[in-house]
This record gives sequence, C-alpha cells and structure tokens, in this order.
Amino acid sequence: MFSDYRLRQRDYLLQIIHAMTAQLDLPSLLKLILQSAVEMLSGQVGLIVLRREDGSFYPRASYGLAIQAIHLLEPLWRDLPRHATSRNWHIPDLSFRLDLASAAVGVPLRQVIALPMVIGDEVIGIIYVIRSFGADFTLSDRQLLADFADQAAITVQNARLYQQVEEERARLNAIIENSGDGVMILDPDRTIRIWNRALVNMTGVPAEDAIGRHCYEVLDLKTRDGVSVCHTACPLVHLPPDGRLYAEGDTRRIDGVKVSLADNYSPQYDREGNIVQVIANVRDVSRLRDAEEMKNMLLSVISHELKTPVSVIKGYAGTLARQDANWDRETLTEGLRVIEEEADKLNELIDNLLNASRLQAGGLKLQFTYIDLPSLVEKVVQKMRAQTQHHTFSVDFPPDFPPVQADYERMREVLTNLINNAIKYSPAGGLIRVSGSVRGHEVVVSVSDEGVGIPENEQDRIFEPFSRVDSSLTRQTPGAGLGLFLVKSVVEAHGGRVWVDSQLGRGSTFSFTLPLVERRP
Repeated sequence: MFSDYRLRQRDYLLQIIHAMTAQLDLPSLLKLILQSAVEMLSGQVGLIVLRREDGSFYPRASYGLAIQAIHLLEPLWRDLPRHATSRNWHIPDLSFRLDLASAAVGVPLRQVIALPMVIGDEVIGIIYVIRSFGADFTLSDRQLLADFADQAAITVQNARLYQQVEEERARLNAIIENSGDGVMILDPDRTIRIWNRALVNMTGVPAEDAIGRHCYEVLDLKTRDGVSVCHTACPLVHLPPDGRLYAEGDTRRIDGVKVSLADNYSPQYDREGNIVQVIANVRDVSRLRDAEEMKNMLLSVISHELKTPVSVIKGYAGTLARQDANWDRETLTEGLRVIEEEADKLNELIDNLLNASRLQAGGLKLQFTYIDLPSLVEKVVQKMRAQTQHHTFSVDFPPDFPPVQADYERMREVLTNLINNAIKYSPAGGLIRVSGSVRGHEVVVSVSDEGVGIPENEQDRIFEPFSRVDSSLTRQTPGAGLGLFLVKSVVEAHGGRVWVDSQLGRGSTFSFTLPLVERRP
C-alpha cells in the first residue's frame, strides 16, 4: 500500500515535469509550477520569487492570494541574501505576517515551506507554499520535493533563456527592419530569408514577393554594359582575388526607375566552417554614381570648353604681339574683336559654372522686384540680333501684359540662355519668336525656333546639369550643358515651371511660367 502511494507520487511528479518541459512561456510555466507545488503539499497559498541580475529577488507569481495582499509576505524575499546560494538562504520568522495573511485569505496559515530552485550552486528563485498545518516530511517526501524543485529550476531557466532569445530576436528584427540601409539575409544557396523595409523602398519589391526567392532573381544587378553581375561575378560564388565580398550594379525598380545598388556580404559560419547564412548590406549608390559621372563629365566639359576660348585668345594675342609683323588697323581690330568675343564666352562659362554650383548648394539668392517682361525681352532680343545674320526675331506680348515679381538679372539670364539656344540649334536660320500670355494666376513666356528639334526620348533629361542632346550638331556646337539647368533652377526658384515641346526637324518651343502676385498699393 505504501509502495503504491510512492509510485503514484512519482507518476504524478513525472506528469508535472513533462508538462513543465513542454512549456516555454514563462508566466504560464510559473503558474503551472506554483499550482503543482501547492497541490503536492496540500497548501492554501503559493508564491514564486525570482532573482534579478543584481542579485535581488522579486515576486513573480502567486496562488491563492490577492495581489494587494502580496506585500504581507514581503520578508520572504526582502530578507534573502542578494547573492543567495543553496548554502546561505533561509526562511525568516513570519509568524506575525502569517496571521495577517490568514486574515486576507480567510484560512488559518501556520507553515511556510520553501523549495529553492537551484542552478549549479546559485539560487535563481524560490517556490513558497504556505499551508494551514505543520506536518513533518519524511526523507522520501523531501527527496521528491527536491527533485521537483530541481526540475522546476531547469524549466524556469530554459524559459527565461528562451524569453531572452526571443527578446534579442525581436530587437534584432526591429533594428534590421528600421535600418536606413537595405538588409537581406540569405541561405547558403542565396535564398532570401529576410528582406527589410529599406530594400522594399529601394526596389519596390514587397517582402512577401522577395522572401523564398534567390537574390539574383530579385535584384539581378547588371553592369552599364548590361552584363549580369549576379550571374557572372557574384562574390559568394566567384571569390575575387582581393577576397572582398562586394558587388555593385544597376537594377530596375518595379516602377521601371533604374537604381544603382552596392552589396556588402558577410557570411556566418558554423564550427565546421560551413556557411549557415549570409547577411547582405545593400546601399543605394545611384546619387554617388551619378555624381561620379557628373564629375567626369564636368572635367571633360571644362577641359574642352575652357580650353577652346583660351587657345583662341592665346593664339590671337600671340599673333598680334609679333615683333616682325606690322598689322594694319583693320587686322588689329578684327583680332581684338575675336579676343573680346572669346573672353565673353569664357566669362559666360565661368558664370554658369558658379551659378550652377550656387544653385546646387542652395546659395543663389534672388532679389525680387516688379519687372516689365516685354521690355526686358526687347532688350535681350536686341542684343542677340547682333550675334546672328541668319535669323529674324519676333516679340509678341499683349499690350496689357502685367508686371511680374522676379529677379531682373536672373530673368535676363533665363531669356538669354533660351534665345541663345534657339540661335545655336537652328544653324540654317529662320524665325525666333518670343511670346507671352496670361493664364489664370500666372504668365507664360515661350521661345520658339525653326531648328533641328529634340528627340522625344531626350526631352526629359535636357534640363539636367551637363546634359546635352547626342547629335552631330551638338558635338559641333560649343556648350557645357548648363544653360537649361540654370533656366529650370531659376524659374522653379521663382515658383514657376519650365518645359519643352519639340519635334525632330521642326524646331522647339521652350516655355516657362511665373506666378502673378497681386501688387500692393
């Protein structure tokens, strides 16, 4: 009979242990442990205290006791050593507190049983069971309770470690998801497992469409020549001689916009040296590559455009200064005229470069005043007439055209650039017409020519700095590709907009708007 009772105890304990080991949620586990302990010891009140990292203890779960009455048992954990071990912890005298707790519970409480949960020699927590009678335990009872407490300690420690791992995982996921750089985590076969928000913004590919696919299918980086970097030069497959796990190339977003991406790969290895995953840091380097191209283009343009007038000036000045020549007045005048024209071109180029630099740095200041656009157009056209013998000009503004608030000098530069372009890109001559009209709360100014026109696929980028239409005429026509960029920047700084309507072989019309501001008395 006695043996059967011990067997039933052991079976019951095994069931509890099995249930505990299957539970990793710490609050649920503590509730299960406490309820099991109270049932095993026929108690009325139960309490579990756990140890903090600083060595202090705090109540973590209770049974049979209202939350507001837990403080009655505070000496149970308050008086424990901060660095409790299985050798130095003790149960304080709670006779007075038990009377208060009895009143709170409604059952007389007489005995406190403490089951320390020990890992190694450290007490990580204590299970307290308080009951209304004070029977002694046999040696077998004590062994059973010790086994229970040891198993409870293991399951609690596992649950806490699991909780820490989950918290770290959540923290890492939050860092990855909110990183300013793109982050993707790959399996050894380059299957995407993590695809963060920054990558979604870079590529337009949602995470659910990227995860589970190979990275070379989703990104497919290519060189400027269209060669696939991912298929021919992936550093994870073809280790570069310098050992640098880096790839860079162009890809297309979902909306068709081209972006340049740079990938830095960081493989993670197991103890046998096998790759278990690869963390890829992805950055959008489109602006860097564009800046690099712009810098190269700027150097090329400057070296060519500055060199040409300087060479002409140097050549004419050297020729006119020859001691062995006796130049007549007409030759001297013509040579000096050429030097002056080339110096003007040089000065214009330098001004454009400076203005472009100021615009990009936000340092170009505007001085607004009310100006009469028709009068300004007439002055600019009058000056430009002297530069061509093959063009005729027409100025067409309504007589009641209103004054606009603008920077006089900047608007003169805008008109000069547009009319100068109309002259350059209609080498056969023809009519250049400058017109104005009022539309609602803005005015529209247009400059039309009968020149070579602009291909439709080039019209979107001609307002970018150093951009020029690729044609035989533009290659023969001097220019740094800054004029239309300055036009667009100045007009937009005035609150207007600029655009072009053009057909190949039928000329172009450049138009811009300026807002009308009601004049104050």
